[in-house]
Amino acid sequence: MHLPIKPLVASLLLAGATQAIAASSVDLAVKGLITPSSCTPTLSNGGAVDYGKLSAKDLNVDNSTALPVQTLQLTVTCEAATLIAMESKDNREGSSYIDGVQYYGLGLINGSEKLGLMEMRLAPPVADGIAVRFIASYDGGTAWHPDRQLARDSITSVADMNSITPKPVQLLSADLQISPTIAPTNQLTLDNEASIDGSVTLTVRYL
Repeated sequence: MHLPIKPLVASLLLAGATQAIAASSVDLAVKGLITPSSCTPTLSNGGAVDYGKLSAKDLNVDNSTALPVQTLQLTVTCEAATLIAMESKDNREGSSYIDGVQYYGLGLINGSEKLGLMEMRLAPPVADGIAVRFIASYDGGTAWHPDRQLARDSITSVADMNSITPKPVQLLSADLQISPTIAPTNQLTLDNEASIDGSVTLTVRYL
């Protein structure tokens, strides 16, 4: 009497196993575009900013000390007019003594002390001989707004003076202004020489 039930149970178990296997798969899609032209960024003075030796006695004890702003020339050269943006990466991530996406670190001293921070701004740019303005996006290029400060969580492009839409460029030039600040010395141990060690990588992204 019970024999006919066994094949039915086996069939139900097999059907359930088949459904479980089908539900355990997922598709992967790989997409992208290959641009026919490439762009090369360069910085004057080999991208180096040197403040020489500073005396610890000349630094503020209870307040931060702003160092003189220094300027490098940023140039981006493309093989043809191309939609691009600049992206910045802090190579001393986590060493800025103040939190904020606009701040880049100056490195650690004595293993754990945050020496300071720096900000970077771009002066009004020229694209293919025409004055343009900088725009920034915090969502990967969906929305843009005027902004000339390089932040760690945004990308920066250029647009016509009355627009916030990225403009294709072949030759872009602008001043890159670097503004370092040393933390209050009451937060630092300066018994020995301490190196100012800021490092940022600027990368061209194709839009």
